[in-house]
Amino acid sequence: MRRPLALPAARLAGRRLLASVPVLLAVTLGVFALAAASPFDPVQQYAGTAGLNASQETLDQLRHNLGADDPFPVRWWRWLTAALGGDLGDSTALRQPVAQVIGERLGWSVLLCAAGFALAVLLGTALGVAAARRRGGLLDRCVTSAAYTLEAAPPFWIGLLAVWLFALKLGVLPAGGLTGTDSEVVTAGALATHLILPASVLALTQLPWFLLYVRQGVGDALDEDPVRGARARGLRERTVLLGHALRSGLLPVLTLVGSRVPELITGVLLIETVFSWPGIASATVEAATAADFSLLAALTALATVAVLLGNLLSDLLYGLADPRVALEEL
Repeated sequence: MRRPLALPAARLAGRRLLASVPVLLAVTLGVFALAAASPFDPVQQYAGTAGLNASQETLDQLRHNLGADDPFPVRWWRWLTAALGGDLGDSTALRQPVAQVIGERLGWSVLLCAAGFALAVLLGTALGVAAARRRGGLLDRCVTSAAYTLEAAPPFWIGLLAVWLFALKLGVLPAGGLTGTDSEVVTAGALATHLILPASVLALTQLPWFLLYVRQGVGDALDEDPVRGARARGLRERTVLLGHALRSGLLPVLTLVGSRVPELITGVLLIETVFSWPGIASATVEAATAADFSLLAALTALATVAVLLGNLLSDLLYGLADPRVALEEL
């Protein structure tokens, strides 16, 4: 009889939530420490060209107004207490509230991540199963060779190559953005057309890992006794492959979902930059170069939360898929 999972899952989520508190505190403190050690001066970045002709007294007053003359632990504690009250502060780089900066851009980044990740999982599973079915065959050799090649290719290089081929050479897809040059209104059709290229490139950067893991997992499952027994009972090859080998072979892939979140975040930042996608990437770059403490801390905390949630999701999926795994032990 299948054991109930609601209570163990809730306990696991509660333990992870408690463990994430010191992690988030350490990460945000590290952001303020690194920003303080950065050679970029937040006051000069905030003042822009006007700061070149400003007096030292004016710059010192601006530094005091921004709180940049305080030690970084003081700035971190001030930001943390305000953030716990719902105020993430103001971005000195973008001249907007941090919550507004994230709110305007987060949805586009999530959309791109979801589309690219889903496409990578679907293609990786299909190609991995096809390669595992005839290991050592022509399809297997071609698929694995392509996977190792893609694994070594930088995401921005793949993105630039895709822009050159599909946008500049063939002219079948837009090079970037959300709308064409003749309109500023984002329609469903324009969004779908502009999403194809960056989502496909993001999927290609994540595809090798899923493909190789599925190939290895399904290939090993095909050699196990339960699968051999299913074949001996006269079950169809499709039933054996999809109903037995694939289910067993996908278990290692579930643990891969959470571990791929950090690279997925890195990849989407690079791809957003290449395709001028209006996501978190541009805000991250501006916050880093301008030593924007508040925005940097909020974006880093957001990325950390995404990684922690990805790891939790992997454990929950693994416990749901494999009855031998006890969620209390994870």
